[in-house]
Amino acid sequence: MGIETALAAETREERGKGPARRLRGAGRIPATLYGAGQAPVALSLDPAHVGRILRSESGHNTIFNLQVGGGESTAAMLVDWQRDPLKGRLLHVDLKRIALDKAMRVHVPVQVRGEAVGVKLEGGILEVVTREVEIECLPGEIPEHIVVDVSALSIGQNLRVSDLKLEGNRRFLTEPDRVVAHVVAVKAVEEPVAAEAAPTAAEPEVIKKGKAETEEAAGKEGGKEGGKEAKEKKK
Repeated sequence: MGIETALAAETREERGKGPARRLRGAGRIPATLYGAGQAPVALSLDPAHVGRILRSESGHNTIFNLQVGGGESTAAMLVDWQRDPLKGRLLHVDLKRIALDKAMRVHVPVQVRGEAVGVKLEGGILEVVTREVEIECLPGEIPEHIVVDVSALSIGQNLRVSDLKLEGNRRFLTEPDRVVAHVVAVKAVEEPVAAEAAPTAAEPEVIKKGKAETEEAAGKEGGKEGGKEAKEKKK
């Protein structure tokens, strides 16, 4: 990845929350440039230009020519940025000077390609476990992404960092045994076992028994009443 982008900046003298708010109100954002053994420099940037870099294919790994005040340019990259948590607007940016002849460490996104056999023919699910890996390379050799072909994966198989390939003098810093992607079987959903219905045959018997007991009791009461009436008549 060569240097194809330029970013213009202006120096700023005032620092602190108040000047930063005024700067944002004027349509720019505060930034700080450091690195390469030089003193930090306070800058102001156009947030729209920074946003275009972050949305590009190489994103925050983009190496660009930073031109300060129309003077001499230096190779730099974005290393940190802050956004408004509600509106998403850029609030501040940190830039780092880059020595083009020295290797550097960067995180590069993983891009999955292909349809795994375990998904297409075996009904499994592909899970991407590692979304980016750390590599070391020269600034001009930073890849936009690292392609991972998962076509040959069956259920239970995986791809690790050690299975990935890098060209040139690039090398992985992420541990080689870390899983990047694997195919897993779909877990069967067990149907809850329905509880056996309690026998209902006894219920009518209980009802009948209760009814019989009630009728029997009623008969006895009726007999007592009848006997009482007979005695009263004799009297």
